[in-house]
Amino acid sequence: MRALVLAGGVVLHAVNVYIATTILPTVVQDIGGLDLYAWNTTLFVVASILGSALSPKLLALTGPKGSYGVAAVIFAVGAVICAVAPTMSILLFGRFVQGVGGGFLFALAYAMIRLVFDEPLWPRAMALVSGMWGVATLTGPAIGGMFAQWGMWRAAFGSVAVIAVIFAVLASGVLPRREQQGGAAAKVSIPLIQLALLTLAVLAISTGSTSSDVLQNVLSLGLAGILGVALVAVEKRSPNKLLPSGTFQFRSAIATLYIVMSLLVLTVTSGEVFAPLFLQILHQQSPLVAGYLAALMGAGWTVGAVISSGLSGQAIQRAILAGPIFGLLGMVGLAVLVPVTSGGMYWDLAPICLALALIGVGVGLAWPHLLMRVLKAVSPQEQELAGASITTIQLFATATGAALAGMIANAGGLIDPGGIEGTSQAASYLFGVFAVAPLVGIVVARNCRG
Repeated sequence: MRALVLAGGVVLHAVNVYIATTILPTVVQDIGGLDLYAWNTTLFVVASILGSALSPKLLALTGPKGSYGVAAVIFAVGAVICAVAPTMSILLFGRFVQGVGGGFLFALAYAMIRLVFDEPLWPRAMALVSGMWGVATLTGPAIGGMFAQWGMWRAAFGSVAVIAVIFAVLASGVLPRREQQGGAAAKVSIPLIQLALLTLAVLAISTGSTSSDVLQNVLSLGLAGILGVALVAVEKRSPNKLLPSGTFQFRSAIATLYIVMSLLVLTVTSGEVFAPLFLQILHQQSPLVAGYLAALMGAGWTVGAVISSGLSGQAIQRAILAGPIFGLLGMVGLAVLVPVTSGGMYWDLAPICLALALIGVGVGLAWPHLLMRVLKAVSPQEQELAGASITTIQLFATATGAALAGMIANAGGLIDPGGIEGTSQAASYLFGVFAVAPLVGIVVARNCRG
């Protein structure tokens, strides 16, 4: 039961991502806010970074039972705000609150494995928790798609809130209670300045994404760049690190690995955020079908990871290089196929499905080996920091990718001229520009050595 409770936290976080992307076109039709479309993912993921980073402090203060309960309640409150939101601005606030709770749940699920299970059970518990993303890929689009087709998108958020409360109650009954230890909590240090700069950099990009004005976009990217430079300067001088040593030394092994990981995540994010919208408007798909088609990337990720799990030797390096190669092929396919409107027949959708799956399979082939090399690239003293940094890098790349995708789509015509013509132009711009990410990834991946 403890394993199911911890796995349930990851399911809540992961399923919510797919539910939101599936119902979002319906939400926009109801309350407006097309210019803020990408903000739903950006704010949720940025808040998840904060929740994930603050989870050690919460765990030290309240113990396993208390921390999990607090996280689930925060997540439920955010879902309720989304469910009753009269405008997109209120819904975005709810998504931010949800993200904080989701980040807590996501990180606590992994952190508490060592606290609530005996050591021989750690690998099985880790595999169970990690496998929940596959469950989310299957169930998230179905839940979101059904509620969207029924015209009940608010009930989708409401159902998530109810499930979160149920998990909070279960956690109170099965997770161990630990005495609050103020001294232990005090020893848990959080790199707050770096987190603040990282968050502001992503939000700066998101602010520019609300407009199709090129000058505003350039200014927002410039501000994000300045904040990024400040982040690097603070991180180098701070004794309280957010990322392992060598992260900002471009030719270091750890930096190369992080770059490839980030480029792969950027590639996936562009499709996950906007594919449901494009498929509904340009290819006549229902919310349910569009959600499942977009989830092909997540399914492909799982398939690729299974295929890659038994590789060794030089095959690992080839798998890492295959990741961005497959991503490039998939993005070029989307850039060519998605902007061309169709009636959504099988022969229209099959090549799009192949392109989406290729992107996911590529990430799955490379991802496990990139993670292992990250852990091998740092000193023994930084093993724990390196493990935590994987989540930070993944979530940061997702948030940045969503923000950039919103900026490119809006500049490409999603808002002006809008409609089918504008959406087609936006799809062409978005996938065409984001094809650069895996292209650069191919170059960098050639230097990823174990």
